[in-house]
Amino acid sequence: MADVTTADDSVPSTDPSDVTTQAIADEAPEEPTEIDADDLVSSRGEMIRSAAIFILGIVGLVAAATLSIEKFKQLTEPGYSPSCSINPILSCGSVMSQPQAEFFGFPNPYIGIGAYVVPIMLGALALSRVQIPRWFWAGLAAGALVGMVFIHYLITESLYVIHALCPYCMVVWTITPAIMVLAIQKAVAGKQRLAMWAGWLWPLLIVWYFVIIGLITHEFWYYWKTLL
Repeated sequence: MADVTTADDSVPSTDPSDVTTQAIADEAPEEPTEIDADDLVSSRGEMIRSAAIFILGIVGLVAAATLSIEKFKQLTEPGYSPSCSINPILSCGSVMSQPQAEFFGFPNPYIGIGAYVVPIMLGALALSRVQIPRWFWAGLAAGALVGMVFIHYLITESLYVIHALCPYCMVVWTITPAIMVLAIQKAVAGKQRLAMWAGWLWPLLIVWYFVIIGLITHEFWYYWKTLL
């Protein structure tokens, strides 16, 4: 009796239609992955922080440059009255003529001109979606912290030694701690526990603002009450 040969089911089909179907399947575009809403919100938050750092850096640079120009005019033009000398208390001229205004032997605003370039640069790069290492942001935060120490010295001297306030200096007092908080938040972004603790820096900063406002109000109340 003749042997009956059966097809081996394990042998893959070589049907041309199967090959064509497989090729089309391989070339088909992958289904787009769904974007996590939390990631989208986080990305938007990081862009807002980057923009804030960039803008605050520009404001600080403008304030420092303006003070430098006013100091130059004060030195070269006898009797020059700075534009920010508004009254006996808000008087840049009274502050700039004191030794505290040249703590390192040159006008303090020169420090600001160099320092505020850093947040402007980092903010611009971040807005351009350049991946900046955490240690850059940590370095910015550390630099702003050093600036905060210097600011506290200047605030103390302005209130209790010089007895006058420089409006442009007060701009620097306002934006430097904000840059510090933003830089800290950028440095800990993505680290849930550290980011949670960093979020408490904003309420603390608001309290700090109110404390400084309270000290200014108390120290110069004898003048403010004459304006009421």
